[in-house]
Amino acid sequence: MVKTKNFRIIFCLVFINLLFAACNKEKLPLLETGAQNPMPNEWIDQDTGHRLKKLVPDGRSNRSFYFHNNPFIPGDKLHNDIMIYYSSVDEQPMQLFSLDMKTGETKQLTNKQRISGEIVGKKSRKVYYQCRDSVFSTAIDNGETRLVYIFPDTIRGSITTLNADETLLAGAISTPQEREIFRNNPEKKSYFDLIFEARLERSLYTLSVEEGELNIIHTENAWLNHIQFSPTDPDLMMYCHEGPWHKLDRIWTIDINERIPRLMHHRSVDREIAGHEFFSPDGKRIWFDLQIPRSVTFYLSSVDIDTGDVLRYGLTRDEWSVHFNSNADQTLFAGDGGDPGQVAKAKDGMWIYLFRPDGDSLRSEKLVNMKHHDYDLEPNVHFSPDGKWIIFRANFEGNSDIYAVEIKPAKK
Repeated sequence: MVKTKNFRIIFCLVFINLLFAACNKEKLPLLETGAQNPMPNEWIDQDTGHRLKKLVPDGRSNRSFYFHNNPFIPGDKLHNDIMIYYSSVDEQPMQLFSLDMKTGETKQLTNKQRISGEIVGKKSRKVYYQCRDSVFSTAIDNGETRLVYIFPDTIRGSITTLNADETLLAGAISTPQEREIFRNNPEKKSYFDLIFEARLERSLYTLSVEEGELNIIHTENAWLNHIQFSPTDPDLMMYCHEGPWHKLDRIWTIDINERIPRLMHHRSVDREIAGHEFFSPDGKRIWFDLQIPRSVTFYLSSVDIDTGDVLRYGLTRDEWSVHFNSNADQTLFAGDGGDPGQVAKAKDGMWIYLFRPDGDSLRSEKLVNMKHHDYDLEPNVHFSPDGKWIIFRANFEGNSDIYAVEIKPAKK
C-alpha cells in the first residue's frame, strides 16, 4: 500500500509539472507571413495553420540551394543532419556555410570570390565549388580545402554535379561567343532566346575528383544545361536542351561510358512543354513539369528510366509551381507556387504547396502564403532529411533568407 501511495504522489507531481510547463510555454504568434518586417524567428501562418521558422536567424542574407541540388548531409551516430547554404559575409560575394539542423550552429566553409557550384558530397562530407577557373573541395568537418583542378585558358567550364560514388564531377564547356552574349545581355529575358537561336557548340565533360582528369563525353550545337548525375547510378547523367521549352525536346540522359544520348520525353502536340526535371531519390525515375499545351493543362509527370513507363498527376492552374520536389519515398511532393507573371498565369498561385497523389491527380495543401514574396527569387523547395519540414528561400522580409515550414499543422 505504501509503494502504491508513493507512486500516486510521484505521478501527480510529474503530471502537475508537465501541465504547468505546458501552460507557461510561450505560444507561437499567429501572423500573416511577410506582413511585418522583421518576422519573429518562429510563427504560425494565419492562412494555413502551419508553423514556420527561420533556419538561420542571423540578420544576414541567406540562400538555400537550387531545387535539384542536394544541400543535405544526413546524420549518423556521430553527426547531426547538416545543411549547406549560401550566406553574405561583409562586402564579399556569398560564401558557403554549414548549418547543424539540430543545434542551429553555423560554420563558414569558404572565403573566396565568386563562389559557384552548389555540390555536396554526402559520403565524403565535402563541398565542391568553383572560383573563377579553379575547382576546390572543402571538408565540412575540419575545413580542409584542396585544389581539384584549374581549367586551362583554352577551356571555359563550369561544374554542376557530382556522381553517386563521388569520383566524378561534371558540367558544361561553353564558347567565347556564348559568354559574349551573356555579358552583353545580363538579364534572362534578353539572353534566353539569343543563346538558343545562336546554336553554339557546348560540350558535356567529366572531371575525376582525385586525379583531376577532364574528359569530354558529348558535344552538340545546342545549349546543354541542367546537368545532373543520377543519385544512384554513377555512370548516368541527365541534361537538357535549354531554350524556349515549347520549341524543343528538352530532357535527355547519357551513359558516360556508352556516350549515346537518349531523349526521355517526346512532345506530342504543338507548344507542349516539359522541364525543370529532377531525379527521384531512388534514381529510377525522372520527374518534370509537363504542360499540354503550354499554359493550358498542367501535370507533374515522370518517366521510368529503364522501362519508359509514364506517370502523370494532374494539377490546377493555381497549383502549378515553378519547381517541384519529392520526399524520399515519393509519397509526398512539394511545390513553390508562382506569381501571375509566370507561365501558368495563376490568379492565386503564390503558395508553398504540399501535394499527395490521389489517383491521377495531386491533392494540394497550402503551407505558406507567399503573397509578400517577390518571385524574381525562386523559392526552390526541399524536403528536410527527416521528412517533417519543407525548406525554401524567400525575400518577404527584404533580404533573402531560409525558412522551414512544418508539414504537420500546428496545434492551436
